[in-house]
Amino acid sequence: MIIKIAPIRIGYTLSLTGPVAENAWSARVAHQLWQENINAKGGLLGRPVELTCYDDKADPALVSKLYEKLIKEDMVDLVIGGYGTNTLAASLPSVVKHGKFLVGLMGLGVNNNCQYPGYFAMIPTGPNPNASLTEGFFEIAAKQKPGLKTIALLTADAEFSKNPVIGAKENALKYGQSIIYEETYPLSTEDFEPYIKALQKTNAEVLFLCSYLKDSIALIKAINASSYRPKIAGGAMIGPQTTTVKVTLGPLLNGFVNYDYWVPDDQLMFPGVVKMLEEYRARAGDGFGTADVLGHYVAPLAYSQLQVIEQAIMANETLDDNILIDYCRQNEFETVMGKVRFGKYGEWNVPRVLQVQYQNIKDYHAETFIKGSTQVILSPDKYVSGTFKEFVNYSKV
Repeated sequence: MIIKIAPIRIGYTLSLTGPVAENAWSARVAHQLWQENINAKGGLLGRPVELTCYDDKADPALVSKLYEKLIKEDMVDLVIGGYGTNTLAASLPSVVKHGKFLVGLMGLGVNNNCQYPGYFAMIPTGPNPNASLTEGFFEIAAKQKPGLKTIALLTADAEFSKNPVIGAKENALKYGQSIIYEETYPLSTEDFEPYIKALQKTNAEVLFLCSYLKDSIALIKAINASSYRPKIAGGAMIGPQTTTVKVTLGPLLNGFVNYDYWVPDDQLMFPGVVKMLEEYRARAGDGFGTADVLGHYVAPLAYSQLQVIEQAIMANETLDDNILIDYCRQNEFETVMGKVRFGKYGEWNVPRVLQVQYQNIKDYHAETFIKGSTQVILSPDKYVSGTFKEFVNYSKV
C-alpha cells in the first residue's frame, strides 16, 4: 500500500494578465523554480510543496475575493503576497481578518497605515519606503556643482504612483530643492508631446518621472524627440528595469537615472543569485507567458520571498502562522538578495535601493544588459560603480 503524503499548499495571486503581466510572470517563474528546487531536496517538513496561484487580472476587487477563496475554500496552509502595491493592498484585509502570515512582493509602503504585525515586505526600500525609493535620485541632483534646485514632477494618475510622489516631495524638502511644476497624466496617454512642451517651458533642472511599463517607453521616446534637456531625469519609472523596455528603447535610455533593486554588478553577486538567474533564464522563454527574459528586476526578490518562508518553516518545524510571524520579526534570513532582516511595519530594517544611470548603450540586444557596464550604480555610496553624467550632454541620440 502506497501512502501519499499531503503537500504543503501555498496560495497567492499574480497579475498574469494586465499592465504588469511581464513582471508578474517573472515572479511566477522564480516561484516555480524555488518549488522545483525545494521539492528536489525532499520538500518542507518531509512534505512536497504545492503552489496554488490564481490570475487576479490586476483587479483589486478580484484580488480580495481570491484570497478569501484561498483561505476559506481552498484551505491552503499558507499564503504569500502577489506582485506590486495595488495587489498587496487589496489582499491585506483578508490576511488581517484571518490572522495570516504574509510575505509580500515589491509593494511600496503597503503596511504603513494598517501596521499589521504579520506582514513582511520583500522589497529593499527599508523602514521609510516612500522616501527611500528615490532619495538617491534627489541626493545625486543636490551633489552636483552647483546643486540642482528646480524640480518638475510628471507622474501617472494611478494608485501606484501616490507613495513615490509623497516620497519625492519629502526628499526635495530634505535637500533644499523647489518643486516648480507638478502634473499627472492618465495611464491611457499615448501622446506625451504636449506634456514635454509644458515641461520645457519650466526649464526645470530635475525631471522626476513616475510611470508604468508602457508609458515609460512613450515618455522616454518623447523626451528624446524633444529639445528639452533637464540635467537629470528619471527617478521612479517602472519599466526601464525590465528587458522588454530595455531592448525596445536601446540607446534612448542613455542618461536616464532610475531606481532598481538588483543589477549584474560584482558587488551584488550574493550567494546563489547567479545560479538562480541562470536557471531562471533557461525557463523564462519556454511557455511562461510574457516573463522577463533576463529576470534581473523581479526574479531575485520573488525567489527570496519563498526562501524566507522556507527558512522560517524549517527553523520552527511548523506551519503555524503566529509562530512564523514571531520568528520573522526576530531573525535574519540568507537569500539570493543577500542578508535580509525585517524591521518596522515588516519592511527591511536597512534600505538598499539602487539608483542607476544607463550609459554606453549602443544596440537593442538583451545580451547588452547581462553585464553591469550599461547600468552604472550611482547610489548608495557603498555600491557606487561609476560616475554620473549630466543628461543634457549625454542623452541626445
